[in-house]
Amino acid sequence: MRYTFLTPGIRKDLPNIAILSFLYLLQGIPLGVTLGSLPFLLKSRLSFSQMAIFSLAGYPYSLKLLWSPLVDSLFWRSIGRRKSWVLPVQIVTAAVMWWISSWVDSEVDGLHPDINLLTISFTFLVMLSATQDVAVDGWAIEALAKENIEYASTAQTLGLNSGYFLSFTVFLALNSPEFCSRYLSFLMTDGKGVLQLGSYLRFWSLLYMVATACVSQVREREPLEVESAAGVYATVLRISKMPNMLVLLALLFICKVPFTLNESVTALKLVELGVDRDILAAAVLIDFPIQVVVGVLAARWAAGGGAWRTWLKAYYGRLFFAGVGVIVVWAYPTGGITNSYLSIVVASSVMSSFVSTVQFVSLGSFFATIADPTVGGTYMTLLNTFSNLGGTWAKPIVLWLVDFLTVSTCMDSNGSLGPEDGHGCAVNESAKLACSESGGSCTVVRDGYYVVGIASVLLGIALLRFAIRPLVESVNAVPTHKWAVPIQRKS
Repeated sequence: MRYTFLTPGIRKDLPNIAILSFLYLLQGIPLGVTLGSLPFLLKSRLSFSQMAIFSLAGYPYSLKLLWSPLVDSLFWRSIGRRKSWVLPVQIVTAAVMWWISSWVDSEVDGLHPDINLLTISFTFLVMLSATQDVAVDGWAIEALAKENIEYASTAQTLGLNSGYFLSFTVFLALNSPEFCSRYLSFLMTDGKGVLQLGSYLRFWSLLYMVATACVSQVREREPLEVESAAGVYATVLRISKMPNMLVLLALLFICKVPFTLNESVTALKLVELGVDRDILAAAVLIDFPIQVVVGVLAARWAAGGGAWRTWLKAYYGRLFFAGVGVIVVWAYPTGGITNSYLSIVVASSVMSSFVSTVQFVSLGSFFATIADPTVGGTYMTLLNTFSNLGGTWAKPIVLWLVDFLTVSTCMDSNGSLGPEDGHGCAVNESAKLACSESGGSCTVVRDGYYVVGIASVLLGIALLRFAIRPLVESVNAVPTHKWAVPIQRKS
């Protein structure tokens, strides 16, 4: 029997899938800069505790439920339910990126970046992207035929990964003096990379405006009966109180905690040790086409009720590679980085992303299957909010713990203790300066990264045994119709 992916049912929705993927790509641009590139650009001048402050910029994606009912219920019918939000949000995003581009290079390249200015500015940028995400999630539920609804998560994966790839891998490569001197030396000036962050943001600011003009010409389907904003907030409460929903939300809140260190700190730790950030960006370059294929395949694996089975298998892999990440950092060769070590770093990064994408698509497929289209955007946002929150609430805590549990001291040239104000030199800038001025060297007695890393893996094993498997079995046993929004009884 001849196998074909493009069945007639999928072919009719290809234009919608393409539009959705494009909109998700636009969302991925500011996310890739904020969550991908900037931590790498700033790490050499900031401690993990300071990075914990900047990590708060990702929180709007986890808090968008607070304003999603407004996005779901307030619109101009003449423009379209979803375009009423997508178009103005993209225009404002373009303006904010243009404004940030006017000063961001001096902050990123300075000795003491203004972490508060950076955090506030990029938090607002991520909030705009999160608002667009609410509208596009709802658009996906309405635009795709019922039999193709699982491919909403495929469009999301393809789009977000593409945008993230451009803002992380491609940008870091073109921003890197080492990469550009090797391959693009004819374009270099002043020893800098060929693309600075300010120029990159200006480019996408202009492209956002062009994209907005194009999206304005896309026709939407007529919206179903729409509740008022107050009604949608009430609906959110009714959804949240459903017994099966409480179980699902508990699962989403805890399931990503064991992976936080590996996916937020390991790459930064490798850069701190001496791995060129271009190597880690190259891992994403290799990883990108794999994720595109995985995004499509995972949707097929998850179709027909197999979403949680696929998700749980990927959980085992994700936990395994969380442990591998700690070992890779521990095995950093003190005598110099070898090609074999770099191969292990890249392979570990790619495989970790592979299982993460499988989980992401499987979960998105399940969300799209159970979402009630009458409040599709809000229903999806409720689910995605807790899914995102499960991956972000622990991040500042983990980053802070890495510094808090790290013990370091200043040693003079004779191997004796240096000045007392040099203690804690690995995580404190003033202590590091005092140690350096005294001619000493900073010695790490205990690295908090390994403490948190081992604890994370052990926590993951315990959660899997006593919480995650039982919760998955409970959620998977709920019939699809039981996820519908409860009808409010009139008094």
